[in-house]
Amino acid sequence: MSTALETLAARPRAAGRLPHLPLLGGAALWLAGAALTFALPDHNEGLTEIARTHELVVLQAGVGLLLAFAAIGLPWLGRVGRITAHWAPWLALGAAGLAAWELVTAKLGLLPLPFFAPPQGLLEVYLDDWPRLGISLWHSVKLLAWGYVIGAALGVLTGISIGWWQQASYWIHPVLRFIGPLPATAWLPIAFFAFPSSWSASVFLIALATGFPVTILTWSGIASVNKDYYDIARTLGASERFLVLKVAVPAALPHIFVGLFMGLGASFAVLVVAEMLGVKAGLGWYLSWAQGWAAYANMYAALLVMAVMCSSLITLLFRLRDRVLSWQKELVRW
Repeated sequence: MSTALETLAARPRAAGRLPHLPLLGGAALWLAGAALTFALPDHNEGLTEIARTHELVVLQAGVGLLLAFAAIGLPWLGRVGRITAHWAPWLALGAAGLAAWELVTAKLGLLPLPFFAPPQGLLEVYLDDWPRLGISLWHSVKLLAWGYVIGAALGVLTGISIGWWQQASYWIHPVLRFIGPLPATAWLPIAFFAFPSSWSASVFLIALATGFPVTILTWSGIASVNKDYYDIARTLGASERFLVLKVAVPAALPHIFVGLFMGLGASFAVLVVAEMLGVKAGLGWYLSWAQGWAAYANMYAALLVMAVMCSSLITLLFRLRDRVLSWQKELVRW
């Protein structure tokens, strides 16, 4: 009897949490931001003209209505509803931040145009210049993929060789200590002179930036494997190839993935520098082009696209890590 009473008493408290309230608050903020953008006149100064205000109002109102519908239908949305409710405070903060950005740039002119582009400026870039921005994104992803895959593969093979064979360690370790600590961008003049094209030179630089941390962490992982694992495998008749591929490498995988994450972060920095100086397409080239023409809205839009690209690639690498290292899942999250 007491258990039933406690259950009934707990129900109002559980229902009182009202998970839809943050969503309703976020919806109200987005709709209020749309009203602010629509009602206040734009602060046009000199030759600077603010366009796409109507589209921004539609975007803000649309997000607000979607959040309102999500709050109403939360019990029926399942996993999508739970994810939306989880990010509701951030969605509300985004609405407030966007409204503040609109106020200090487009409405009050506290930050001078065009150096500080309003939200409409970025929206105009995405609506009008998306072909050039999309091609630049594709070239950046392709260049990064080639350089990162080559650098990661060579880094893993080199790290395994140094960690397993003494002769490889004797010859490779001094070269690694000499070349590895140097920033990859320091090799720019040599790379663009030695390689037949700026694209291949950029691939080399990205691979170099990726390979060093991957090599070091792979080497560390191989060297830190418990020697008892090898003794047990040898007792069961394992060959040297089996010891490397089935014992050493699986045990070193946590270290290898740390190196892959560090290499991915280093490759992003080299990608931007290489594209700014050499290649004729890519987000780095787009940034340099926008800066040369004082198109600051284009520059901010490209930076936002680059941030989304980098975050998405790291997320994919984390998903791969969670799948391969299922026993360490959720130990480190992104």
